Parts: sequence; C-alpha cells; structure tokens
Amino acid sequence: MASIQTFALGPLETNCYLYTDEACGFVIDPGGDPQAVVDTLTKDGLRLEAIVNTHLHFDHIHGNAALQNATGAPIYAPSADETLLQTEVGAGGFMGLPEVPPFSFTPLEPGRWQLCGLDCRVLPTPGHTQGSVSLYFPELQAVFVGDLIFARSVGRTDFPGGDTATLAASVREQIFTLPAETVIYPGHGPQTRVGDEAAHNPFFQDGFSI
Repeated sequence: MASIQTFALGPLETNCYLYTDEACGFVIDPGGDPQAVVDTLTKDGLRLEAIVNTHLHFDHIHGNAALQNATGAPIYAPSADETLLQTEVGAGGFMGLPEVPPFSFTPLEPGRWQLCGLDCRVLPTPGHTQGSVSLYFPELQAVFVGDLIFARSVGRTDFPGGDTATLAASVREQIFTLPAETVIYPGHGPQTRVGDEAAHNPFFQDGFSI
C-alpha cells in the first residue's frame, strides 16, 4: 500500500517526506540526520529510487550525503540553485548551524517525470529561491512545495535569490491552479490544501498585497 511519511529532521525541524509503495520509495528534502528514514526503508525492504530537493537551502539538504551513502540513490536538485551552495544558506554554517556534507546531484528541470511509476510534474516555483521547484503528483493528489507556501503563510524572500513578487506569482500561477482538494506538503509545519490556502491564506486575500 502506498504511503507518505513525514520526518521532522534537523535543527529547524524540516519536513522530510518519504513516499513508499510495495517495492519502491523516494525521499523529498532530507534536512537532517536521515537514520530514521534509513531504518524505515531497511525494515520494509524497500529500494530508494531517488532523493529529491525542492531547493538548495541547508535545512533541506543536510541529510543528502548520508542518505545517498546509505542507499545508493541518486540526488536530484534544481540547477538554478547551485550557486547557493557557495553561501552559508546553502552550505550551512548559517547562525552557527551545522555545515552541509558535500554531495553531487543530477539537475532537476521543470517538466514531466516518473518516480516509482507515478506521474510527477516538476513545477517551476521560484521566489523563495531562484530555482525552487514544487513536485505535483496527480495520482496522489499531492504537491510538495518546499518553502514556497505554508499553512496560512508563505516562505521568506530575504535570502539570496529570493523575490516576493516572484513568489506570489508562483503560488498563484502554479499552486492555486491545481485542484482544490490537492494536499500541500510544505517544508515546515502542517499540511494544508490548495483550496483552503486560496480562500484563507492572508497573503493572498483582498486588501493584503504580498
């Protein structure tokens, strides 16, 4: 049976998502020690097909190297964010937080993709970072958005590559156009739904301009 499990990893408790079916799995944004993820894969005898990053901030990639070493799975990440790895918000060390172990990755570009036999649409959703992407799975009625939008909030735009107007456009054009029942899996905090955020997120209501 297919499932999506959430692990809050790292000092910022970043949501790391593990999708599994009967034989295959993939991980989105392992932001800290991935041992709990590895234990789950081992217990269930599952093969990890991919490690995917929605963007290259340290709190979403810190566990990349360890998870790849443990599973042999390839890492995919947006190439437009690669320059962030030369900064503290990408490489770590920011505000005394741990540095990110080095890793290599395959560029992840917007378009159609397949993960564990699922149709995946890689949506370009810049704004939090220049290269941020969201991963939409129609069959799962789910979209993984990184730090683009949260339950009743939005991602910050004051780090390198961030832009408020661009983030707002990404949400309106790429996320709010998805079916209303689509579950939003954010990088931090609880899940929400597209319809709920379109109707109630204060940053997108009349009288409030993001």
